[in-house]
Amino acid sequence: MRDVYEQINMAKDLFHNNVKTALQKDGWKITHDPYQLRYGVADVYIDLAAEESIAAEKAGLKIAVEVKSFAGGSTISEFHTALGQFLNYRIAIEVSSEPERILYLAVPTDTYQIFLRFEPAKTVLTRYEIKLIIYNPNQEVIEQWIE
Repeated sequence: MRDVYEQINMAKDLFHNNVKTALQKDGWKITHDPYQLRYGVADVYIDLAAEESIAAEKAGLKIAVEVKSFAGGSTISEFHTALGQFLNYRIAIEVSSEPERILYLAVPTDTYQIFLRFEPAKTVLTRYEIKLIIYNPNQEVIEQWIE
């Protein structure tokens, strides 16, 4: 049987390290990779956790980031999976010892431009108040934060 951390590393999203680098460039200190939470009888592993320490207005802000590449076959299927994961993770954070931590879904720029800013994804994102980080995987930068 494989070690839990080996399984986690194998499951990391294609652009995990790109987003990690982009967050660091944006002034975030990565505190967990992955961010492990106990949720009921299971452990959940959110890709990254970070704290903002550079900008005075955001000092002490804590976030968790679930990274998605949308590089598979069906964008709508990947969206359904990402949404379900996100909603479960948000509840896990709410009942954790750090309920102030804000959860974001990190998606590549092209996925946002081609799919997420249109229906039906747009309505779903709004209704469930999904916070997005739009990242450029090639340049390893955050292009947009969507609250």
